[in-house]
Amino acid sequence: MKDKYKKDIDPKYLLIALSVICIALILVSAFFPDKVRPVKAFVGKYVTPLQQGVNKIGEKVEEKMLVFGDVKKLREENDQLKSEVTNLQNDLGKKEAELAELQELRNLYNLDELYPDYKKTAARVFSVESSGFFNEFYIDKGLNDKIYEGCNVISDDGLLGIVVESYDDYAKVRAIIDDRANVTGEIGAAGIICNIEGSLQTMEEGYLIASNIDKNAIVSVGDKVISSSVSDRYLYGLTIGYIASVSYDSNNLTQTARVTPTVNFHEIKDVLVILDRKQEVNY
Repeated sequence: MKDKYKKDIDPKYLLIALSVICIALILVSAFFPDKVRPVKAFVGKYVTPLQQGVNKIGEKVEEKMLVFGDVKKLREENDQLKSEVTNLQNDLGKKEAELAELQELRNLYNLDELYPDYKKTAARVFSVESSGFFNEFYIDKGLNDKIYEGCNVISDDGLLGIVVESYDDYAKVRAIIDDRANVTGEIGAAGIICNIEGSLQTMEEGYLIASNIDKNAIVSVGDKVISSSVSDRYLYGLTIGYIASVSYDSNNLTQTARVTPTVNFHEIKDVLVILDRKQEVNY
């Protein structure tokens, strides 16, 4: 009930009272030093140590504030460094992408040098119809760039496939590993004729099948396999791969060989399309 009638003291009156007390103490100290001696003793005994303690606390607080200021500054510097690191990582990523693209252009240039007799244009893969292998995909050039059905496509060091559909600004390519593909090839310097059968199943183990090889033909591991001059769709001399193994068939009339393709059919980004064609045929 007492709190109900309690009134707060106005701060300005409290300030005036303290000021009056201080002035009174100054006057008494000046004119009656003996009267204030007990007060001084009290101050020396109790107030001064308290003031010293307060000063020490103040110093500690100041030190903490300085440390806090240093921590804040360090955090700001850390955030700035993180931002700089992020920018450097972005720049590094861009440089790596540029270097990769430069390397791809160099690879295309080297590939172009391997087949100087044919007119070619570079194109980039932008869509793949199947998963696992690039057996059918789309490139970003077409009729506007003189790319027609029947144009051979090369990548890495050799034959990749053939254009089966062409539109104004894009075209569809079927790789030689596709189950529907079939290439007449030649093995080694002797030009031994064989038939290269596309097969995604055998490509799972990393090879294509070269069949119908004459039983008397001498075929060795490591022999180069190229597209044959008798092929009706593929130009002559495009590298298909290399002989990995060879065996006689059960009919004792022919041999069959495994061919490791020279193209990496798992990842294809850029290709060269040969603009020369053997003939226009339906696919």
